[in-house]
Amino acid sequence: MRYLLVLVLWIPTLGFAQDSVQDSVQDSLKDSARDIVKAAVEHFRGTSSRGEMSMTIHRPDWERTMAMSVLTAGDDRSLVRVLEPVRDAGNGTLSVDGNMWTYTPKINRVIKIPASMMNQNWMGSDFSNRDVSRSADIIDQYTHELRQTRQDGEHRIYKIKSVPLPEAAVVWGHEELTIRDDWVLLEHAFYDQDGALVKSLETTQIREFSGRPVASVMRMTRTDNEHEWTEMRTRDLAFDVPLSDAQFTLSNLRNPRR
Repeated sequence: MRYLLVLVLWIPTLGFAQDSVQDSVQDSLKDSARDIVKAAVEHFRGTSSRGEMSMTIHRPDWERTMAMSVLTAGDDRSLVRVLEPVRDAGNGTLSVDGNMWTYTPKINRVIKIPASMMNQNWMGSDFSNRDVSRSADIIDQYTHELRQTRQDGEHRIYKIKSVPLPEAAVVWGHEELTIRDDWVLLEHAFYDQDGALVKSLETTQIREFSGRPVASVMRMTRTDNEHEWTEMRTRDLAFDVPLSDAQFTLSNLRNPRR
């Protein structure tokens, strides 16, 4: 294919064919980039999943850790509930079709997160509400370009630039994903409208759960202060588990079904 492209470049009478070949190649790269992103999202979520994880929020003068249970179903439903510490136990976040609600037992109230607050920090962490709720939106609400392919030991690594569509409700100018050929997300970088890196999610450990490799420890760090970060550590994770629609309701957010 490379030899054919060189020949086309040097034959002026085939200018139209050259454009057609280049367009075809570009379309193929876009398709493959989207497929890689889709495979990575589906790899981590499965058709459904049930797990437990911890979230550590680190600041120069303090640090706190919460244990949480997590349920996901399909591309657009998730439920996160705090288990520990006791003072935070029962706090929950429900995401369905891009909508988000939170529940706080202390005030016994369910609150819908408005669109204007989706970019605010989730539970005081370095993750935003949108990071948590949008799930698989990046597949279809972005255009994807395969920027680099490299070999790292036995694995091939893909670097993809993802640009939001004009109608996508996101603040980022673009995002860059680094994905391994077994669909493990190694890094996810977020850039502003001027192309400056704002924050980056990096995988620091990989483990097998239910027979598949998973990014088990991920750390989100903001560029403006590398000493402030949030780390998510997966303790247990099962894929393709039976879950009912009733588990992703406001009623279950308030009163968990046993």
